[in-house]
Formats: sequence, C-alpha cells, structure tokens
Amino acid sequence: MVRHLYVYLVLFATLMMVIGGGISIFMATADLVNPPSYYQTYSDFKIMRQSEKIEGKQAVTLTEEQLRAEYEQLMEDERERQKENAKNQMIKSLGFILIPLPIFLYFNKWRRKSIE
Repeated sequence: MVRHLYVYLVLFATLMMVIGGGISIFMATADLVNPPSYYQTYSDFKIMRQSEKIEGKQAVTLTEEQLRAEYEQLMEDERERQKENAKNQMIKSLGFILIPLPIFLYFNKWRRKSIE
C-alpha cells in the first residue's frame, strides 16, 4: 500500500513539473515573439538626461536628434535584453521537462507492471 502511494506521489510530482515546464516554455516563447514593452517615455528620458547635466555628471549638451537617437538605442537594447532573457528562460524551463519526464515514464511503466 505504501509503495503504491509513493509511486502515485512521484508520478503526480513529476507530471506537475513537466506541465509547469511546458507552461513556462510557452510564456517564454510569447516573450520572445512579442517582448514586453519598455515603460520609459521619451519625455522621461529627456528629463533624466537634462537632470544629469544639472547635477554636473555630463558637461556635453546634446541636440534633440542626439537625444532621440540615444532613446531609440536604449529601446532597441531593452528589446534585445528581453529577447535574451526569454531564450534563457526557455532553456531553463526545458530542464523542467527533460529531467522529470524519464522519471515519470519509468515509474509509470513500473506501476503498469505491478498492476498486471
């Protein structure tokens, strides 16, 4: 009786891990296809850059075009960072499928043999 309970608990735990890994891969794929938005607006970026000048951190004055180019580069860098994070998450989530799946299959095979 205890052996059967143990087997069913292992089957349940490994199945939940595989399902969780699948869900996580799906979410990471969605982030890869459509990365989350970056929430800093151009006006916020411009104010932040101007406040740096006031505090004396930067002595060079930038034109509107240079500020816009920096902002666009910041946005592109953020999108790339989000994509890299999504790829990293997919690899990690794959572990939640590849590691418990053989254990699940082994215990399921063992359970079927014990029933017969």
